[in-house]
Amino acid sequence: MAGRIEDYALIGDMQTAALVCRDGTVDWLCLPRFDSHAVFAGLLGTEEHGFWRLGPAHASDAPPPTAARRTYRGDSLILESEWDTPRGTVRVTDFMPPRDGAPQLIRIVEGVSGRVPMRSALRMRFSYGRVVPWVHKHEGRTVAVAGPDSVWFDTEAETYGKSLTTYADFTVAPGDRIAFTISWEPSHKKPPALPEPEASLQATEDFWREWVEHCTYHGPYREAVVRSLITLKALTYGPTGGIVAAPTTSLPEDIGGVRNWDYRYTWLRDAAITLSSLLRTGYREEAGAWREWLLRAVAGDPENLQIMYGIAGERELGEAELDWLPGYENSAPVRVGNGAAHQLQLDVYGEVTEALHLGHMTGLARSDYASLLQLKLIRYLEQHWDEPDEGIWEVRGPRRHFVHSKVMAWVAVDRTIKLIESGDADGPLERWRELRDDIHRDVCEKGYDKERNTFTQSYGSKELDASLLLIPQMGFLPPDDKRVIGTIEAIQRELSTPDGFILRYPTEGDSEGVDGLPGDEGAFLACSFWMADDLAMIGRVDEARKLFEKLLALRNDLGLLAEEWDPRLKRQVGNFPQAFSHVPLIDTALRLTASGAYGG
Repeated sequence: MAGRIEDYALIGDMQTAALVCRDGTVDWLCLPRFDSHAVFAGLLGTEEHGFWRLGPAHASDAPPPTAARRTYRGDSLILESEWDTPRGTVRVTDFMPPRDGAPQLIRIVEGVSGRVPMRSALRMRFSYGRVVPWVHKHEGRTVAVAGPDSVWFDTEAETYGKSLTTYADFTVAPGDRIAFTISWEPSHKKPPALPEPEASLQATEDFWREWVEHCTYHGPYREAVVRSLITLKALTYGPTGGIVAAPTTSLPEDIGGVRNWDYRYTWLRDAAITLSSLLRTGYREEAGAWREWLLRAVAGDPENLQIMYGIAGERELGEAELDWLPGYENSAPVRVGNGAAHQLQLDVYGEVTEALHLGHMTGLARSDYASLLQLKLIRYLEQHWDEPDEGIWEVRGPRRHFVHSKVMAWVAVDRTIKLIESGDADGPLERWRELRDDIHRDVCEKGYDKERNTFTQSYGSKELDASLLLIPQMGFLPPDDKRVIGTIEAIQRELSTPDGFILRYPTEGDSEGVDGLPGDEGAFLACSFWMADDLAMIGRVDEARKLFEKLLALRNDLGLLAEEWDPRLKRQVGNFPQAFSHVPLIDTALRLTASGAYGG
């Protein structure tokens, strides 16, 4: 059985990522890309679906021991786990070197004290655990082959096969270092180069140290901000600049339920807010790469802007269910692909335009095509902003006139007006100023409940929605506007969990809910950070700081966050780690630092 979501660590090479449990098991790894088929899919099933455990030997009828301590080495993505056993202490260092050739996952076992018996158990299963590969020796190396894929296993330890699993049993004493490496290569090509684990470890440490040095944030929350930035970098697909929402699929928002989605794609919304955080903390190169990704992905068809694309800009992300996988803690179905790709979500026009605007304001090199794209998006929005859509939360119920979507349409027009006013683009300025006023008036008349002094989820509805917290952050209304304060207070009353975290919207527990799905979900962490942001904006800075620090306490021991927090089970739920949680963490830290609202 897989560990709790918060029991996992992330390692990666900016093209794919692995999740490593506290007991030394790699339960998830897709090769060679984030969105490729998994080689280890035990996270969504059982050991029969692929895993790689490396840790102290234990009795076959006992659970594997968990590490007594684990940490990332400094500001890096190099994981160090230590076990204290009756026979001594051992350390395992796990990492994936930034790719220069074949993708590699390297694990180095080091004796710290005593003599510790160890075991490596490697069970490779291709196609998300469905295909048992042909495992054989080739010039002294172990290779697993199935169809187009081959995975090569290299170690100095003696290995043997048993029950369709490759084992190595060995003992380490102080100073011993034994390395294990798997490398992926297309099965029709020559074998990958022999790994150089120690040199790769040094190169990986150097890479992360140099990258973190560019961070311009030096406030009181630097540890949390830097770890979040490293996580966002790890979720960036280096060859194209696309940013995945998370490296996993189908980790449930409701344990045992059906709210299980594939997040290994680039949402324009998530990527745009990630761009914002990167720009505000000194990472222009990544921001520039994302803008180029956007221009390529949207090229030639801006009128049919998708809400998400593949990491190289692919448009077709057809959704399917893997019925041979029982799901994480029996949360079925397991889905790959995402049928929401072709939904109409008008808010993405605002997020993309805001990202392009921020890049322009912070000195990214001017791009005439980016300005042309922005103008084309607004011309489309001009004709369609008043249509119902599926909204920010990708509801699978009927389309509605979601207030957040209209607000973000206003943002798109407002930022484009600013671009024209700056002299960097030409457009019908007066007409679009009128459009901006029309959208603003429409929202304030149809999306605001005067009796309750709050904006609502959609026109004519009584429900609230945490996305309304973005109204002051986007500049739609000033923070001191009574309608903004009323909305913040209404969301606190109606969408807060008992411990003060924020739900996205009411879920009815049946198919009659706004999202058309059965079951409930946890507190959405991004929304809780938005609340902290808003509280700071309206002057309730102590309350904002307390909420922010409660949110920081939800991170796992390595500083990582999933999508949601289940207030009943007191555990993280949803895909992990989640960009949409780490980005608002950074943003709120910046706001609280600027306001001086921190505890020292």
